[in-house]
Amino acid sequence: MAKKKIVVVGGGTGNYTTLKGLRTQDCSLTAVVAMTDSGGSSGRLREEMGQLPPGDVRRCLMALASEDARGTLMRQLFDYRFSSGDGLNGHSFGNLVLTVLTEVTGNTVTAIDAAAQLLGVQGKVLPVTLTRSTLMARLEDGANLAGEAVIGQRQEKPDVGIDHIWLEPKAYVYRPVLEAIAEADAIVLGPGDIYTSVLPNLLVEDVADAINSSKAIKIHVCNLMTKPGESGGFRASNFLKLLQAYLGTRECLDYLIFNSSPMPERVVRRYLSEGQWPVELDSDECSQLVKEVVLWPVLASGVYIRHDSRSLGEAIMEVVNRRSPAGALQNFPISARPQG
Repeated sequence: MAKKKIVVVGGGTGNYTTLKGLRTQDCSLTAVVAMTDSGGSSGRLREEMGQLPPGDVRRCLMALASEDARGTLMRQLFDYRFSSGDGLNGHSFGNLVLTVLTEVTGNTVTAIDAAAQLLGVQGKVLPVTLTRSTLMARLEDGANLAGEAVIGQRQEKPDVGIDHIWLEPKAYVYRPVLEAIAEADAIVLGPGDIYTSVLPNLLVEDVADAINSSKAIKIHVCNLMTKPGESGGFRASNFLKLLQAYLGTRECLDYLIFNSSPMPERVVRRYLSEGQWPVELDSDECSQLVKEVVLWPVLASGVYIRHDSRSLGEAIMEVVNRRSPAGALQNFPISARPQG
């Protein structure tokens, strides 16, 4: 039987976590990566070298790197960040490698392919666009913000919500992305910062239409926590509504994967002090926006509230491989991971 083709759409640590969890599953993986990062090492290289930001691509390549000795060493190198050195401090070695490969091989696509060979990548990593665009946001008070880092890490007016986002200039899709979406058995949207990692992909011309037209099942992995200035006060349904709006459709997504594990109170209290709250599952509202909610223990152990990549991969494959009778999803059930 042919492997299921899964396309993971997003950016940042969300894509990394999902891809790492799916890499060991029996599936064929393609990462579609947002190209609007403007902060940190990526932002510096983008401005100084005039290239597309490499950071999110680097994370996806690392997630799909081989597990042999060579792949492990290369992954460690790509993850290394300089802590000193004039001009080097703060830069990721992997970002520098991708920047140099772009200069040597001639373009972003060939650079990604070369880096994939170095890492022994299993799967494909595709930039959603090759257009150099800036992510823009208009706040509910009418103020405009420019740049992914400014939008995602704003300190001023964090309680003012985002009204909408767009790209300047208009971004055109990298054509292999449309082919991957058309051939996919499943498309995974999220987890990740909704306005700065997930939705920017849907702003690229033809991407939203391609997802809507695809016969693939559409899965949203819900964030565990809200984020001040971006998703403050959000419940699960708020994320689903935004996905519908930027996909430009009233059609329900097929699955929402939502964490069922209890969160450690002491860890939650620390997040609350920083203005972050656990995302609440508002089941009644979600039932109008998604065909099935799948409750699954996807919380990683430790001092941070993060998705466990292995468990998340299992949850996604559970719904991808599920065989439901015709019409069985019309009752919008909430299902939990089988026990035992």
